[in-house]
Order: sequence, then C-alpha cells, then structure tokens
Amino acid sequence: MQKVLLKDINIPTDLRRLKTDELPQLAKELREFIINIVATKEGHLGASLGVIELTIALHYVFNTPEDLLIWDVGHQAYGHKILTGRKDNFHTNRQLNGISGFPKRDESIYDTFGVGHSSTSISAALGMAIASQLSGEDKHHIAVIGDASIASGMAFEGLNHAGVTDANLLVILNDNAIGIDPSVGALKQYLTNVKKGTQKQDNIFEALNFNYSGPIDGHDFEALISELERLKTIKGPKFLHVITTKGKGLKQAEENQVKYHAPGKFDASTGELIPKTSNIEPPKYQDVFGETIVELARENKKLIGITPAMPTGSSLKYMMEEIPERAFDVGIAEQHAVTLAAGMATQGYIPFCNIYSTFLQRAYDQVIHDVALQNLPVIFCLDRAGLVGEDGATHHGVFDLAYLNCIPNLVIFAPRDAIELRHMMYTVQLGIDFPIAIRYPRGKGHLINWKVSYENIAIGKGEILKSGEDIAILSIGTTANAVSEAISDHNVSHYDMRFLKPLDTDLLHEAFSKHKAIITIEDGTINGGLGSSVLAFANKNNYTQKIEILGIDDAFIEHGQVSELRKNQKIDAQSIQQKIKELLVFHNI
Repeated sequence: MQKVLLKDINIPTDLRRLKTDELPQLAKELREFIINIVATKEGHLGASLGVIELTIALHYVFNTPEDLLIWDVGHQAYGHKILTGRKDNFHTNRQLNGISGFPKRDESIYDTFGVGHSSTSISAALGMAIASQLSGEDKHHIAVIGDASIASGMAFEGLNHAGVTDANLLVILNDNAIGIDPSVGALKQYLTNVKKGTQKQDNIFEALNFNYSGPIDGHDFEALISELERLKTIKGPKFLHVITTKGKGLKQAEENQVKYHAPGKFDASTGELIPKTSNIEPPKYQDVFGETIVELARENKKLIGITPAMPTGSSLKYMMEEIPERAFDVGIAEQHAVTLAAGMATQGYIPFCNIYSTFLQRAYDQVIHDVALQNLPVIFCLDRAGLVGEDGATHHGVFDLAYLNCIPNLVIFAPRDAIELRHMMYTVQLGIDFPIAIRYPRGKGHLINWKVSYENIAIGKGEILKSGEDIAILSIGTTANAVSEAISDHNVSHYDMRFLKPLDTDLLHEAFSKHKAIITIEDGTINGGLGSSVLAFANKNNYTQKIEILGIDDAFIEHGQVSELRKNQKIDAQSIQQKIKELLVFHNI
C-alpha cells in the first residue's frame, strides 16, 4: 500500500525531506485535499489547482520563509497555505474567525506580503530585494504573477524599475491565458506567440533587462526543479515563463475555467456543481445591470460598456455577446478603464464604466482628475459595494461612499432595490452633464418581478418610505431593506435618502423638524459617509437632536458570511431594533 505523504507535511522543511520522485504523488494528494474541502466550503478553486507543482517546487527548492515568496492576488495560494502550517485548519478558509482566503502577513511568516488586488507582487518583491541588499542579506525574492495580472500598468512599473537594478529578484509568470475571465489584449497575443514559437519580435522581458528563461511546463517537476536550481545561481533580475492549466486535475475545472474559478459547492468525486436551489429567486444585482444595459444599448447607439477584466462578474458579458463593438474588457487596468471612459465622454458617448467598488480605489486619481475635474458624464456602476462576505478585507466595498463623497461634481446614488438600479440606469443614459457613481451590492436582491417600465429618478431626491413619530431613520442603498424589517412593529419614520451627494436637504429639514432623534444607517464606513454628512447638516442648521450613526467601524473588516458581518457591525435588522429601543428609553417615549 502506497504511503500517504501529505499527512506528514506541515511546513516546507518536511517537504524538503522527500525524494524528487515522490513529489508527483504529493501533488496528487494536495489536489485531492483542496478539491475535497473547497467542494463543501467553497472558495477559489481553479487557480490553486493550476499551480500545485509550481507551489511544491518553490518550497522544495527555496529556503522559505528566509527566502521571500510573494503571490500575486493570492487566488492561487491554497496549496501554499496547506504546506505552510495551515493544513489542519484549512477547512476554516474564508469563514468567520477562520483563515483568510488570501495570503496575509499576520497569519503566517510564510505569507510575506498581504495581497488580494492584482499586480502588486513585482513591486513588493523588488522592495524586499532592495531592502535585503541594503541590509547585506543574501536571500532570494520570488514574485509569482499571472498573465492577466502582468498586463496591468503597476506590474510594468515594477518590471521597468527592476530592470535597471541588480536586485536578486525572480519573477515567475504563471501563464494559463486566463485570470477570472480569459486574458485580453496585445500582451496576451504576444505570450501566445511565445508559447507557439511564432513570436518574431524581440523578447519583451529581455528588452527590460531580465534574464529570461522558458517557457517551461509548469506541471513537470523535473523541468521546474532543474530550472529553479539554475536560476538560484544567477544574480540580478530573472524572469521564468511557466505554462500551466488552470483547474488542473479536475476535468470540469479544466474545461470550464471561468465557472470553476470560484464554483461554489460541487461534488468532489464528479466535479459536478450542486445547484443552490430550484426555486425561482430574485436576480443578482450584477445581472440586473447586465440585462438592463443591453436593453438600453439596443435603443441608445451612444451607450458604451467598459469593464476592467470582470465581464462575467459584472455581467457586462451580456452586452459583449450581443453588441461587442460597444462593450470593452480592457483587462486588469482600472486606471485605463476610467480615463478611457472619460475620453469617450468628451466625444458625446455615454460610457457605463462597471468596476467593483474595491477596485475603483485603484483609479482614484483618474476619477478626480480625468473625470470629475472636467465634469465629464461618466457613469460609474460600482458592483460589490458594501460588505461582500468571504473574500474579506481586501474586497469589501465599504470605502466608496466616503472616498467619493469629497469629490466635487460627482453625484453618488445607491438604489435600495433592483428596480431603482434599473430606473437610474435609464435616467442617466437619457443625458446628464455630470459624473455619477451608482453603487449596489454583491448577490441577490429581494425582488423577483423587477423588469418594470422605466421611470425617471429625480437627481438628489430621496423618498419617505414610512411616516411615524419620535424617531426618523435615514438609510441609503439596500440597508433600507433591513430598516423596513426592523421597524415593522415600531411607529418610527423611514427616509430612503438614495443620494449621498447631493443630499436631499428638504427631506432632512423635514426629518429633523418632526422627530426627537435621528438614526442613520449605511453599509459604508462611519467616517465620511451618510452619517458624517447628516451630522454636518445638523450642525450647519443648528439642529440639536441626538443622532446615532450605524455603519462600518473604523477598522478593516475580516471575512465571513455577509449576514454574520452585518450582525457584527450592527447594521442588521435586529441591531436596528435594539437601537430604536435604546432611543425610546433615552427619550422616555
């Protein structure tokens, strides 16, 4: 009977005791371990399966953690986590109080840099390599980056700098022709030509002063270990081109790489996905966006769709399939996406720039300088706003209300449901003379019958959803639904502000003049969002009522189910009810 190897591997020093001919068996066991756990716990599957051999080889050849290994994004780091002391609690991956789905410095000494957003590994590894030189330390620094991530501007900035140093840096390109969706752009074609042996131009990485080697088979231990050992002896910046298959070892994951990037629950033995429910359910907000933009674009020939590498996640893929000449996936290039949209807006087109809230942070200067300063009518559709759940601190879209609130000219709208998202998309494509951000959450809403006739939404106007006494609750976005649930048995008022900017001051004056206390609630940071704006309004207008602000704490929120995180942040219906009771007691009502 063949000995099981993985059970005795807890840290890389255990791994290095194996013979090289035992590594293929370890790779098989590691794949099975990941598949069995992700099948029931969910997570990012395909990327980690694709780099099993590379992960083992890196820890086998290099003296981690003394040698510093940096994973770009971190979707592919499950094997790394299991081999570096987290095998026994890997089942807690992405769960509340469990380990993170991404490398995280305070989780392990083997996680040398916290990641989650793409294209940071080369810059971080170069910084470490230069620091080692300054400290007189002789160690290796390895950045593993994918072909989608390396096309980002920041990755090129890192390559450009590294090429004029003598830093001991090894950049490994994990080339599988896909990120979350298939990679796009001229660099993808260049890498394809390199793999086929048909590339006629100079090697782009050699032109940047890297010692280039490859491409080599990323599933061939002999080739990997031999080349990594050779590269250890070479000084200065080095570049290894490795070809892998995303989802390697699970047939369905290899054949449907987009779906199996993060497939949800599936049968570990067959790979078949497990349907979540057979009932008719409300659509995801991303699909409301995707279907609505196609409807509008059929009629409005000036409407443009743009996404930075998230056509499936944002559902812009619907427009890309039906109207491909006006729908653009620009790759992992948020800065470019924003300024591309600005350029189109100057020529009379109506660009819908769909970016996850957390990723718009990467293009903050472009939002301010290229869009808002010029008052260009770019429509930002910010998917995954608010708490997103298991992806955790790197992906929560909780900062957008605050970081957009301070930008002149920019209108900020948050629909409370799918119908309002649909109405606002219709309203803005009729013609606006200002930029606007429309933010909406990840996942399903609560409306099944959402495809109603379009209506205009008045810019800067909120709505009274319920009239009551003593306490007024001011909500923004889908937090309105938790408020409605919380106040069903209370005689309090509920105002859906809808717009953070401009604030509906008429509605605020009414709320303050009629109530003894005010509660604001948002799924963004307490600092700088709706609550802060309402406090400023009250101060300016000499209102003295008690104002309670509910929102996201001044802290980075970890991973867990959205319902768990909302409860922890006290923005769920039960917490709102408790706050109402406290205020009623405070005012002796």
